[in-house]
Amino acid sequence: MTNPQFPIYIPSKSRSDEATLPRYFDRIGVPYKLVVEEHQYESYRQFFTEEQILTLDPQFQKDYETLDDVGEEKSKGAGPARNFAWDHAIKAGFDWHWVMDDNICYMSRATDNTRMPVSDGTILAAMEDFTLRYKNVAMSGPRYENMQHVRRGRGPFQTGSRIYSCNFIRNSLPYRWRGRYNEDTDLSIMCLKGGWTTIEFNAFLQRKLATQVMKGGNTEAFYAEEGTFLKSQMLVQTHPDVARLMKRYGRWHHWVNYDKWRKRPLIKDPNYKPPEKNPYTQFKLVDKRVVYGGVYRDEDASDLSEH
Repeated sequence: MTNPQFPIYIPSKSRSDEATLPRYFDRIGVPYKLVVEEHQYESYRQFFTEEQILTLDPQFQKDYETLDDVGEEKSKGAGPARNFAWDHAIKAGFDWHWVMDDNICYMSRATDNTRMPVSDGTILAAMEDFTLRYKNVAMSGPRYENMQHVRRGRGPFQTGSRIYSCNFIRNSLPYRWRGRYNEDTDLSIMCLKGGWTTIEFNAFLQRKLATQVMKGGNTEAFYAEEGTFLKSQMLVQTHPDVARLMKRYGRWHHWVNYDKWRKRPLIKDPNYKPPEKNPYTQFKLVDKRVVYGGVYRDEDASDLSEH
């Protein structure tokens, strides 16, 4: 088994008894840190060890840029905890870090029209290694499993897109999380506007519960009462040059045009050194099942740079 070399942070709120990602990582042996608010620490200690929990410094909540004038009247979302994790990783001496949503159920490898859940941390090590090959990548991460459509013919990855819910982030970036809503889309756009690129992996996937399905988190803080209109509207107001508001599937969404960034080339890092243990040959796959996904061959993950 090959675990990731960079730290994983999982902001979590009011989900001590049902957060899916930390429990999945416990089962497959991947280390992580939960970031929780101080008043919920004891609740999380009932299910997780002291070493697995970090208490959010409230100063990050006070200093957080919400991009609105509501102030302290309602929750500021997960952004403060994500900025705290970023700062924590830098202080620990890391050049990169992971930050992930707590309602991800599992991760999988897409190959031969199947999506096969993985049972160790090799998938994260593989994404790290491929990202580190390039000096102009700001963020990378796996695609949502339910967005791998039937025989779409996508390659193993795409560049110049948004990274959602599972973000591998370069710590030296001059940006930080901001916005009460849609902070991952906003951060992706800031990076792309700043001349960086992103890598969204199609060969590596995440299975995440849909918005508003699990209690706690932003479901209770925002969406249960106000739906998705305000979060979509905020992004459009922040980035009117590339975003617009639209209604689909019975609720409001934002739509972002990433076309002008998709052809930005990846620039190889001359200082890149391949890992001693090749993560692409270490996959441990479980629960093979036929699904309607992209078309890939096993060799696609052996060296993604060839595609």
